[in-house]
Amino acid sequence: MTKICRNAKWGEIIHLGDVRVADKEEGGKGKSKRGGKARKPSAIAVGDAVAKAPVEQKPAEEKPVVKKAVAKKTAAKKAVAKKAVAKKAVAKKAVAKKAVAKKAVAKKAVAKKTVAKKTVAKKTVAKKAVRKPAAAVAATPKPAAARRVAPGFTAKPTAGAAAQQGSVWLDPAQAKALQEQYLERLKAMLAQGKPVVTDARFADPSWRTNDFFAWNAAIYEVNADFLRRMANALKGEDKACERVRFATDQWVEASSPANFLATNPSAQQRMIETGGESLRAGLGNLVEDMRKGRITQSDESAFEVGRNVATTPGQVVFENELIQLIQYTPTTERVGARPMLIVPPAINKFYVLDLQPANSVVAHLVAQGHTVFLVSWRNVGEGQQTLGWDDYLEMGPFAAIRVVQEISGQEKINALGFCVGGTILATALAALDARGERPVASLTLLTTLLDFEDPGTVNVFIDEEHVAWRESQIGNGGIMAGKDLATTFSMLRARDLVWNYVEKNYLKGEQPPAFDLLFWNADSTNLPGPMYCWYLRHLYLENALRIPGRLVCAGVPIDLSAIDVPTYVYGSREDHIVPWRSAYASTDLLSGPVRFVLGASGHLAGVINPPAKNRRNYWVADELGPDADAWFAAAKEVPGSWWPDWVRWLAEFRGAEVPAPKTAGNARYRPIEPAPGRYVRERVD
Repeated sequence: MTKICRNAKWGEIIHLGDVRVADKEEGGKGKSKRGGKARKPSAIAVGDAVAKAPVEQKPAEEKPVVKKAVAKKTAAKKAVAKKAVAKKAVAKKAVAKKAVAKKAVAKKAVAKKTVAKKTVAKKTVAKKAVRKPAAAVAATPKPAAARRVAPGFTAKPTAGAAAQQGSVWLDPAQAKALQEQYLERLKAMLAQGKPVVTDARFADPSWRTNDFFAWNAAIYEVNADFLRRMANALKGEDKACERVRFATDQWVEASSPANFLATNPSAQQRMIETGGESLRAGLGNLVEDMRKGRITQSDESAFEVGRNVATTPGQVVFENELIQLIQYTPTTERVGARPMLIVPPAINKFYVLDLQPANSVVAHLVAQGHTVFLVSWRNVGEGQQTLGWDDYLEMGPFAAIRVVQEISGQEKINALGFCVGGTILATALAALDARGERPVASLTLLTTLLDFEDPGTVNVFIDEEHVAWRESQIGNGGIMAGKDLATTFSMLRARDLVWNYVEKNYLKGEQPPAFDLLFWNADSTNLPGPMYCWYLRHLYLENALRIPGRLVCAGVPIDLSAIDVPTYVYGSREDHIVPWRSAYASTDLLSGPVRFVLGASGHLAGVINPPAKNRRNYWVADELGPDADAWFAAAKEVPGSWWPDWVRWLAEFRGAEVPAPKTAGNARYRPIEPAPGRYVRERVD
């Protein structure tokens, strides 16, 4: 700082120089601006130099004035400096307080976030604790309503993740490939400029003469093929995939343009030709079927039980609350001493094995010199609604075997079981063995399930929820309606047994032709609720019959391996109710020598194949293979009916030839009424 002093007398200006504040190192005693003590200014400190020009010395009395002035100014400067320092200190404190306040706010915010995160984490942990582990979920069936699966668009589970029950997925790469194939097929069809229709439902020329109907049918075929390919490509839980495929197939069959009057040119043409009469007749058919509660598949007026179906002569020689036992009249002079007992399925009437003379299994056996007995199951009503599986064993095979033994005088007999009848018969024989009885010399099983690992398409309806629901409804008493079972089995072949008749009966007003097998198919049989529920749970759901000792029936443990008699096992190659590989699985459960024969066609048509018509074919092999496919690879194909092969095999077990009996029954079991008996005539509609 520069100081200037003006001499009032001489008017000269004296340059005092720069005033410097001394620091501690210079030994100053006064405080500096940094807090040190200020040093008293000397002559040199006050001015770097005095002007060298000769000047007059200041009077002695003037020095205190100058010093006082300098001191005042210095004091003023110090005060200003102190105030500045004080202001800065205050400012620093304010800034510090703000910083502290901000930090406190920040800490509170962080603390709140931390608390929130901990709360969320606790909730998440709580939810996880409530949830079942993946393995438990997979083992616990979901309710039926919750197990709806959209076909093919869920992501594939990651490796190591347990797929929950009911989950299905489609590989994205495979889905893309299927879509590309679909588009290529559409492009090829459009490029041709003319639709190509191959489905037999569109064989009528009217589907091709009009472009609208032709293109509609052709595009339906492409879409139907694509949907089925998508469903077949699904991966995941087996039953879920099977159900999606079944549902897809039902949708495809139901959406055919042949099922609707607006998109069926053949039905429209018939309506025009008949002046609307076909439509009137079709509506009449629909109303009548709604009254019946089922679709009419045959001209039912053409048949009558006992008149032209179930006509093989015989007598009812025994009956109880559940069965009638028929003894058929011999047609040969001599017969085998050892009789044959037939146990048909309890779900349908027995006369599937005795339709008409030309295709009757019963009549064919009688003609070969066998004395034939047959069980006719009752079409149960309210009086039998509490009967169970054990009742079917006791009043069915147990009772029938005893009566046949007494009438024939033979300790051992031959026995045949068809479909569910075979399952009942095999269970009864295992139970009798556990009681120390071995009443059969040979056993024949036709399209029979003993191992229910793969029970066919019907498996889509069987799960814990369904069985538990049935048990809650009719498990302690009630009726499983036969027509409901018939409807279920018809849905397994929806195109042939449902939609075929929708088009012909309802859209075209036609009457179905007379067909004995379909007439029988509509003649349903009720089942007692407890028996039906036991059958569903222990056989279809748990597959317990194949496990020795797992089931207790009629008071004894069941072991199918105890059946060590020669057995003829037949399966049908296209059977959708008893897949032929499942029929073959019976060969591993029985201990005796087994001959397996595979026939062509389906569950019924394959069995009912008389030799006179020389239709279809069958496969045989001398040895059983390690599995069904190995057996088939070694089997020989034989044209015609399998019946002659069976009759040749059975001849060994007929016993000695004896004169044919003149009358049915004996002194204890006298004829009650002529075959087919009154039980089989009872209908459910």
